[in-house]
Amino acid sequence: MSDSLPIPLSPPLTAAQQTALVNLVRRASRAEIMPLFRTVTRAEADTKSGPTDLVTEADRQAEAMLARGLQRMFPHALIVGEEAVAENPDLRDAVAEAELAFIIDPVDGTWNFVHGLPLFGVIIAVTRFGRPVLGLLHDPVSDDWIIADEASPARLAAALGSERAIRVSKGGDLADLQGYIHFYLMPQEQQERVAPLLATLARCFALRCSCHEYRLLAQGAVDFTLSGVLNPWDHAAGVLICQQAGGVARMLDGRDYNTAITKGFLLCASNQPTWHRLRDHFACLLED
Repeated sequence: MSDSLPIPLSPPLTAAQQTALVNLVRRASRAEIMPLFRTVTRAEADTKSGPTDLVTEADRQAEAMLARGLQRMFPHALIVGEEAVAENPDLRDAVAEAELAFIIDPVDGTWNFVHGLPLFGVIIAVTRFGRPVLGLLHDPVSDDWIIADEASPARLAAALGSERAIRVSKGGDLADLQGYIHFYLMPQEQQERVAPLLATLARCFALRCSCHEYRLLAQGAVDFTLSGVLNPWDHAAGVLICQQAGGVARMLDGRDYNTAITKGFLLCASNQPTWHRLRDHFACLLED
């Protein structure tokens, strides 16, 4: 066999295991998340790193259910949830060393959830030594999900059995690009450098929900995402899904994404030319 021929990748989970994973997430959404939607109040939510970083019983109970189910299905895997890391930060570092890890964001977009906005989701990422190999982005409100692994394209599926491949946008010139930038999570000095650059793009905003930001990127509704807060439960699944929908996802300095990276900016874009235009446009962020 010629060395130039590509070596087929084996999926990290079998088709049956992926179905079981999706079913587990859907059960957790029905049992622990949706019953509290528009019933939990802001006063009942706790805070973590700041006044807008909220956590509720839906987060805690959904993560516990998902962690139990995943550990039963994959007894030798490392299971890491966002809320568990909040209690024990050392768990985050263990992901990059694990041969197989599952990273859980039980309710991504908790601020939206608490304030009654139907813009939140469940994120599951599977990693090998910190490298994403499978991503799942589930919308509990519509009960549909985007899933991809490194051996198959990204596709949107729904409860009634429909499934279709999805694709990123065609990108374009800077003046035509729309995307999500986590501007208000940047330190003030970075905001001051980046703010003048935003006016040259078509539109920049944020949904306060990485799950839906990556879903829309993978479906071609926007052209890019840029984030400097590198929580793996927010990004690992979306990076893989972006790539398997035809996009490019790398650190702004050109490195491949890995959960071990804790500093820098992650830029995901619809194609290579668009990624390079945006990288050059935001090169000031590489000065830090």
